[in-house]
Amino acid sequence: MGCMFSELAAKFAFFPPSPPTYQVKKRDNGKLTAVSASSSSSMPMPLAADDSSLDVLLIDTKRGNKVVAFYLKNPYARLTLLYSHGNAADLGQLYDLFVQLKVNLRVNLMGYDYSGYGASTGKPSESNTYADIEAVYQCLQTEYGVSQEDLILYGQSVGSGPTLHLASKLPRLRGVVLHSGILSGLRVLCHVKFTFCCDIYKNINKIKKVKCPVLVIHGTEDDVVNWLHGNKLWKMARDPYEPLWIKGGGHCNLELYPDYIRHLCRFIQEMENMNTKIRLNKIRQELHLPIRSNTNTGSANRCCRIKCCQPKCQECPKLSCTKCCWKPKWPKCWIPSCVNCCRWPKCPKCLRPCCCIPKCLRPLRCTNCFNWQCCCTKCFNWQCCCTKCFNWRCCCIETNSGLNGKQDG
Repeated sequence: MGCMFSELAAKFAFFPPSPPTYQVKKRDNGKLTAVSASSSSSMPMPLAADDSSLDVLLIDTKRGNKVVAFYLKNPYARLTLLYSHGNAADLGQLYDLFVQLKVNLRVNLMGYDYSGYGASTGKPSESNTYADIEAVYQCLQTEYGVSQEDLILYGQSVGSGPTLHLASKLPRLRGVVLHSGILSGLRVLCHVKFTFCCDIYKNINKIKKVKCPVLVIHGTEDDVVNWLHGNKLWKMARDPYEPLWIKGGGHCNLELYPDYIRHLCRFIQEMENMNTKIRLNKIRQELHLPIRSNTNTGSANRCCRIKCCQPKCQECPKLSCTKCCWKPKWPKCWIPSCVNCCRWPKCPKCLRPCCCIPKCLRPLRCTNCFNWQCCCTKCFNWQCCCTKCFNWRCCCIETNSGLNGKQDG
């Protein structure tokens, strides 16, 4: 029953331009181009043939429709704007506006026609518009590598429905712009205060799920969607941005006011300057979690988790100093220049101190009892020393006599 009421409400909510103002044709090189519906050569506006920054796309949705999308590239852009237009309009009428927004806001812009609008196939409905914007967002990810952190959703009038639908599913979205947005479909037609099952575009419930900054733009003299719709959407937003109430503005002429582009430019610039750290701190504040500080006392002099386990030289604070870290470490403490172990002479093979028991010197023990303990007291170059027979070898004995000397205790 609710689905029947939604289809009935859709008949009163969607008014696609008839006939469409443009057509999509294929070039000789296989790429798509947009031409005027009245002329087969080119559109009155400089679209496909003259604008190399325009990509005309035909995107498949999960409901079996094909929607037309225009992607306008800006070489100096850092963010991408996904534009959902209002009722009774298509891409052919909005192309001039797209070019102005692309240049003035310094963004890449993706605009699309809903199912049943313009050259898109299918019939307009609430569920189709949801599938349309999801397919366009997936195209931005796969074809142009746009992530949700670099995306701003823009919804005008009816376009605020699919905009908030997608924004409620993207927790790391950069921002949302609601241009003459609606609370719900029936609240525009009947001015009801409750949400019914037959209602469409229940933005009043979805605005609470949007976690990114929300900019609301509305005209005070809007005779189609009352200004109270935008005011309540702004009050119910979790992260509301400074709204723009255009005095004397109607429903379809807000772009003509200078404050519109000026306020929108400031919003885009602040979204560009908002880094990941600031956004994470806002999320932690909403979840009532402590904000992490910049410095960490436990790892102030450590570069990473792997290198923090390496010993530091006592002479300099560097981890990988070429002058000191080449020195051998004692297997027990692994500290270079240790006073307790590194003052002893080193083994000529492994350069380990003689206070430990190096494995490489075990075959050089005393030939009588195989027991050793100390080193030569003359030249500190040793091989072994027996505690029972005190028979020891060193370089000074071998060079002088070539025989083993004996030392009484």
